[in-house]
Amino acid sequence: MNGFVTNIERDTIANEDFRRVLFTGPNTQLVLMTLRSGEDIGLETHEDHDQFIRVEAGSGVVRLDGEERELGDGSAVVIPAGVEHNIVNTSSGELLRLYTLYSPPEHPEGTVHHTKREAAAAENG
Repeated sequence: MNGFVTNIERDTIANEDFRRVLFTGPNTQLVLMTLRSGEDIGLETHEDHDQFIRVEAGSGVVRLDGEERELGDGSAVVIPAGVEHNIVNTSSGELLRLYTLYSPPEHPEGTVHHTKREAAAAENG
């Protein structure tokens, strides 16, 4: 079958990895992320693509070009190309579970980073 079908809520809630690429197409990529308490995705700007994020569990904040908004279960964020952004888990002890769509893809197909430290090492090395 061309395409990809899954129960995205179930997959997102079950994900224990910092980053797990589920699907990579020519123009879009679906990625699961889980942030530990106090953890963030890291301040970044994607110059050539847009990003969509949906929170399935937990709480935190999104920072978009310096402006901060609260996030919780059901929150959606659209990040146009060129916008500096970060997602931070602001809870104490609760996991922030989300999925994101990159258009075009951002990470190599099949990427799995169990921890943020592992992700940083892969990006810097």
